[in-house]
Amino acid sequence: MTAPAPMLPVQSAVYARLKDDATLTAMIGGVYDYVPEDAAYPFVVIGEAIETPDNRHGGYGRETVITLHSWSRYQGYSQVLRIGARVTALLDHQPLTIEGVAHIATRFEFSQTLTDPEPPGDIRHLVQRFRIVTEQS
Repeated sequence: MTAPAPMLPVQSAVYARLKDDATLTAMIGGVYDYVPEDAAYPFVVIGEAIETPDNRHGGYGRETVITLHSWSRYQGYSQVLRIGARVTALLDHQPLTIEGVAHIATRFEFSQTLTDPEPPGDIRHLVQRFRIVTEQS
């Protein structure tokens, strides 16, 4: 028996958690996997992910590290930091329903603020990373 690959179900669970939260959706224009050209700022993007085995004796497990990006045109970082705080509250140490696997833990790993260097330089960016541990159910 092979281990299920939870990367897509993990992404789907994170997307559902974020888009279904009324507080977060009141703060942003949307949650995206692919950002449309006409997307209104601010918004959150589900970005890159890395999946590694986290097996135990007699069972399969995975660690999926997912990166989330919050984007804003607000002057300063306060808007993306408020959005990031809400994202962290929704995910860090919170249970997730993930299709095909059992959720073990979600842990916040880091965040970093960035300014888009392209002129006019008015885009603020918050990068956040979360580690999601699952096992075969």
